[in-house]
Amino acid sequence: MNGPERPGPPVVIVGGLHAEARRATVARLLADVPGSVVLHHDLATSTAGTVVRTVRDATGVLSAGEAPLVNDCACCALREDLVPELVRLAEAGGTPLAVVELWDSVEPEAMAEVVTAGGFTVTGVITAVDPALVLPYLGNGDDLTEGGLAAAATDQRTVADTFARQLEYAPVLALAESLPGSTEADDEDRELLAQLHPTALKVPVGPGAGTATPAGPSALARAALAGFDVEAAAAAQHPACALLPAEADAHGVTTLVWHRRRPFHPGRLYAALEDLTCAAARSRGRFWLADKADTLLHWDAAGGALCVEGAGPWLASLPDAAWDLVPPVRRAAAALDWHPEHGDRCQHLVFTSPGLDRDGLVRVLESCLLTDAEYAAGRAAWERLPSGFDTLLEV
Repeated sequence: MNGPERPGPPVVIVGGLHAEARRATVARLLADVPGSVVLHHDLATSTAGTVVRTVRDATGVLSAGEAPLVNDCACCALREDLVPELVRLAEAGGTPLAVVELWDSVEPEAMAEVVTAGGFTVTGVITAVDPALVLPYLGNGDDLTEGGLAAAATDQRTVADTFARQLEYAPVLALAESLPGSTEADDEDRELLAQLHPTALKVPVGPGAGTATPAGPSALARAALAGFDVEAAAAAQHPACALLPAEADAHGVTTLVWHRRRPFHPGRLYAALEDLTCAAARSRGRFWLADKADTLLHWDAAGGALCVEGAGPWLASLPDAAWDLVPPVRRAAAALDWHPEHGDRCQHLVFTSPGLDRDGLVRVLESCLLTDAEYAAGRAAWERLPSGFDTLLEV
């Protein structure tokens, strides 16, 4: 994944759909790391056939230009233009930190991989968040195109699923509270954020937050330079080994972790999808269907919409000779959760929401599992069960 290493400034990526929070985070980095430079590609102009690039420091805009669309895709133009701009910045020298400020709906995972493949070192990925807006954005099932936020004409993402991925990928969340015109966050807002991404380092950047001093850099600057492993971050998002949230219940917000060893009946699960999808602000994880026992399935829901995708085979379905081709992190995750009969096959779904009806949700999930009689019939009988998922899956 990594290209030849280039001499140049460390790169921190700052993204997020909360534009005011993102701008406040970037402004703080510029103030806290003297001499740092921000690269930003504005994709809002893509309808006119170009992407506008600006390079600025704490004093203002240093240069501006346009990059043409690539295959009618603004995000593709960003990928093509970003590394050459970083090269020019490196050749000029004297920059202690290059801040890549992503446009609203651009997801940090793809850009971190682009920068790393270009030979530059990503030392941090930060998603800027206004805690008061977490629930409204997770509940927003509108297509990005409806709000002028699509990165390409074919972009079919929603506000909710885009925001969820931005939030969960970044190891650092910059919390911009009490911004002018923003709603004050309460304990429920902060708890929801904490349960959605419990391992994230959360750094305040709003009014009153700490800044750099002669004694040392600010918490935000330290986070920007702390180091980032692109491959480990990608593995942490893979449904087979994702670090999912743990059980929690505080300030009106609940996280349910549901783990079972029995497969789902495909017809009953399909019939319950709407109830399960709407039961929580956010749900994700991995699951298995009785009629597709070799396929690991990914559950990803936000904003009242569910995406179900095949994520390759369960390790238990692979011949021993194929295990050497599996990344070590995947093998380690499977070993921690190995069952003598089913191997790594399991249901591992996590639901997080204010006001979660935990008991009702568990009842629905349990009703979708194979009954004792269905389970006892064995895999040959399971494979003959009618599937309702053929329209959702290509497996």
